[in-house]
Amino acid sequence: MSETKKGSFFDKLPPSLIKKNNVTLIPEGAIGYLLGPTLALLGNSVLSAYFNKYMSDVLHVNNWAPAFFTWLPVISVIFVVIGNILVGRLMDKIKSKNGKARPLLLVSVPISLLALLFLFIFSPYNATDTSWHIGALLCIAIGYNLWFAFAYPMYYTPHAALVSLSTRNGKDRGLLATISNATMLAAIGLTNMILPFFFDLLFVPDLSGANGTPVYNEAKEIVNYVDANGNVLYDELASYNHWKIFVIALIVVTFAGALIEYFFTRERVTEESMGQDVAPKAALPIKEQWKICSKDRFWIIMMVFFFLYQFGGMIKNVSQVYFCTAMFKEAETGLYSVAHGGTLHASLSIIGAVPTAVGMVLALPLANLLGSKGKAILSGAIVAVIGGLIGLIAPNNWWVVVISFVIKALGSTPAMYLSLALLADVFDHQEAVHGVRTDGLSMTIYGAIMAGMTGLTTGVLNMVLSGVNYDVSTLQTNEALRGAMPWVFIGGETICYAGIFLIFIFMGVEKFSKIDHHAIVADQKAAAAAEGRQYISAEEKIRIEEGEEAYEAELKKQADAAAKEEARIAKLTPEKRQAEAEAERKLLEEFNALREAAGRPAYQE
Repeated sequence: MSETKKGSFFDKLPPSLIKKNNVTLIPEGAIGYLLGPTLALLGNSVLSAYFNKYMSDVLHVNNWAPAFFTWLPVISVIFVVIGNILVGRLMDKIKSKNGKARPLLLVSVPISLLALLFLFIFSPYNATDTSWHIGALLCIAIGYNLWFAFAYPMYYTPHAALVSLSTRNGKDRGLLATISNATMLAAIGLTNMILPFFFDLLFVPDLSGANGTPVYNEAKEIVNYVDANGNVLYDELASYNHWKIFVIALIVVTFAGALIEYFFTRERVTEESMGQDVAPKAALPIKEQWKICSKDRFWIIMMVFFFLYQFGGMIKNVSQVYFCTAMFKEAETGLYSVAHGGTLHASLSIIGAVPTAVGMVLALPLANLLGSKGKAILSGAIVAVIGGLIGLIAPNNWWVVVISFVIKALGSTPAMYLSLALLADVFDHQEAVHGVRTDGLSMTIYGAIMAGMTGLTTGVLNMVLSGVNYDVSTLQTNEALRGAMPWVFIGGETICYAGIFLIFIFMGVEKFSKIDHHAIVADQKAAAAAEGRQYISAEEKIRIEEGEEAYEAELKKQADAAAKEEARIAKLTPEKRQAEAEAERKLLEEFNALREAAGRPAYQE
């Protein structure tokens, strides 16, 4: 893979519509980091939540190809890891005026289109003949791996990297991280809150009356037909055709989202080398990046965190509709049904959206109150574990489950909204200590975790479903299913948050933030002096790009922050001032010990 040259395809792409050097909520935050990604992520949310159900309840793959149904998502994780390595390395090697992450958002579009075509449009179906099975398995295998191993990583890895590349301003980055993480919630929320109410269009009941016994509502109208075991009968061919129409709309939405995000985001950190009129550095080899990361305890904590966070969240998401279907009977008929389970699934998602929306507003203030994003995530993990334990007390009681879900959702919000900003702090710390950033390797691993966890958790769920002999036709009598699903849906995420609590006891990268930022500027000045070129400060860059008014506003913001800090120090007793000075001295010694171990000169304030 050769390094991208100036004047290449990526340089010829249209430029960003964001011109300001400072981050603004509108349009950059609201459109580039919220609207665009929400639309672009809808496709993955639908596939993660319902493709497994499409295979089991429409195509019945679990009946005629149980091994394929169980192992496809698990084996595909291998290809997901390979795909993310390729995407991360490509992002490392792109050197363009449009950034190194944003161009890949557009590259993901045609791959996404092809994957969805294989999964839903090209895949055959025949209700009366089994000869279509081999063709369907082939299309599903190709489409599944195209999506999760290449299309989604090609979008999600650069999408996630944009927060750390957007700016070095901690508050602005925290704002963008909050918004960026909210997009995943928004996409999943829209999918889980709205789509289940249209289950009768995607999982169409058989109303022909040719088979089964009719079920009536209170108005004495036939709502569906059931078999001898009380299970709803479905029109598989109609469901299959309706999914095709739905997916065409999904393709259009995915394309629009990626396009919006590309035009309304900007990589200011990537642009720094261009702003200093210096040739971009060659991509740091993966081996060298790994040497840095493998010895960085903060980086290791973040990667373990993302594994636990994503596993817990995804095992909850992929199992939620099965849990609701298996645990709660329909009041009118006294039967378990997919339609009723879908309605409860949507209701639970709507209820859970309230605390997560509240958490979006409170996450940053909580971090400021506690003094760090790490402490906020630690505190939230404790709340999430308590919520999970409540749910396991009575998992077949709807209101107990609702209370558990709400508490767990509230506890998860600091992790959801602050984690990318905290990861960006880790990147800054690595740059301050080692003189390089490990975005490429780190986002490769991060992307592999975020994309691969869908397959891994779906595989775990399918193993459980196979172990309890899940089949929609035996739903009424399958007590083993009702015994297993609470531990999958509630217990899995609860255990993960207990792990997050334990590892975040040792998270402390934010204590270096002030030194990190000063050291990075000092290194940039030293590099400019050594190369005989003029150093351009962030403030001067604002003057050049945005004019005198923006420059004065930036200086005033810095002066206000300095005055606020002086006022805080003035209120301290002499003893506390001395204690703070001693703490800063020790922190500088610890920082310089890290620089020395990295083979770099000490930083002097």
